[in-house]
Amino acid sequence: MAGKKVKKQASSGRTQAHYKFVTSDVCAVCKHQCARGIRYMERMKQPGAVGRGVPCVLTRYFK
Repeated sequence: MAGKKVKKQASSGRTQAHYKFVTSDVCAVCKHQCARGIRYMERMKQPGAVGRGVPCVLTRYFK
């Protein structure tokens, strides 16, 4: 029995914002330091700190 093919509904057209992850060395030389970046830099100054980066609001792009 072959059923009808159902078309996928089109997305609502709303684009979603994406952010690039940056490390503390990029935050340190940033001209417009944000609160999140400053907080991340302070955390990374602690001995033994391991970080994977922080989303940068200045590198926002839409898909």
